Amino acid sequence: MHHSQPEISRALQAAARVQAIEPFRVMEIMKAASDVAKSGMDVISMSVGEPDFTAPELVAEAAVRAIRGGATQYTDALGLPALREAIAAHYQSAFGLAIPARRIIVTAGASAGLLLACAALVCEGDEVLMPDPSYPCNRHFVSAFGGKAVLLPSGPEQRYQLTAQHVAQHWGQRTRGVIVASPSNPTGTSLTIEQMTDLLAAVKARHGFAIVDEIYQGLSYGQAPHSALGLDGDVITVNSFSKYFNMTGWRLGWLVVPDALVGVIEKLAQNLFICPSTVAQHAALACFHPDSIAVYEQRRLEFQRRRDFFVPALRDLGFGVPVMPDGAFYVYADCSNVPHKAAGDSTQFVMAVLREAGVAFVPGDDFGVAAPQRHVRFSYATAYDRIEQAVARMAKLFGR
Repeated sequence: MHHSQPEISRALQAAARVQAIEPFRVMEIMKAASDVAKSGMDVISMSVGEPDFTAPELVAEAAVRAIRGGATQYTDALGLPALREAIAAHYQSAFGLAIPARRIIVTAGASAGLLLACAALVCEGDEVLMPDPSYPCNRHFVSAFGGKAVLLPSGPEQRYQLTAQHVAQHWGQRTRGVIVASPSNPTGTSLTIEQMTDLLAAVKARHGFAIVDEIYQGLSYGQAPHSALGLDGDVITVNSFSKYFNMTGWRLGWLVVPDALVGVIEKLAQNLFICPSTVAQHAALACFHPDSIAVYEQRRLEFQRRRDFFVPALRDLGFGVPVMPDGAFYVYADCSNVPHKAAGDSTQFVMAVLREAGVAFVPGDDFGVAAPQRHVRFSYATAYDRIEQAVARMAKLFGR
């Protein structure tokens, strides 16, 4: 239910840019799910994109040590030098990439990284191309700086990703760059190396910027993860300790930027954030310990096991999943042929399945305007047995 907005005095009138930013609807579904749970129904949450795992023991211990040892004062705006070095070493060991630590900027989550990148690059009136569907906050980061996100329908034949063809067809007078995510939220699909190479070349030929969100990079299944940094020295990548490293509420991420942008982003970070959480940074140093990496790899295989059960199960229930997700922990599924009376409208369908079967997932309208009413997003970042229960409940509801 919506509360009527109180009358706002002229002094408190919100800035026009706020009009361009819509609510994050997954949060609304979480509220509805919590109401259903309060009424006494067991709800299986497959809505929020948050690992059900938390920081491994060594990471938690490192945070406690930092707090007890008083290592809690401001760090450099670009992050702890030791952490920047550790991230650089991780690129070398995990991807065989020599990325100098001076180009790595630690941020208050990937969200702050995207905000800083857009603050540095997007001017009033600039257009930024992105795929439809894509993570909703990306377009809002662009709007926040007076830019305009141009969402381009990207279907299963493009792996739901922006391609060089999109760039060739839609690059206009005001286009300034592109933002893509690989693997993507909501689809869990990655750009292949060929797709990424062609896309970056098409953007470069038009003197545009490319921001590549790689926050799910560590969660790749069936093929070794790759980074856009290995393909183009001018690309800006965004990464995070939230997903592969299971540190969502610690609010820590990083950017890798070309040398020419380091000073620009440093100045913005000093003014907008001072520095990322010092405790989180000290904790993150322990992420790269071989024992922590072993835990993360075990968890990655568990996510893959869930995917391998869940995707075929969804197809059996009548959902369309034309591209096997190869990363992250999402399935973007077409619900229009599911045997349920509300299946033609994803918002109604999500609410019906929540109330009738106690399974919570998200309608497509958060992620763009290309057929959102036919699509829903499931997150399989929940325990395997709960996913099995969710499938059984939906099977019963759909008469399968």
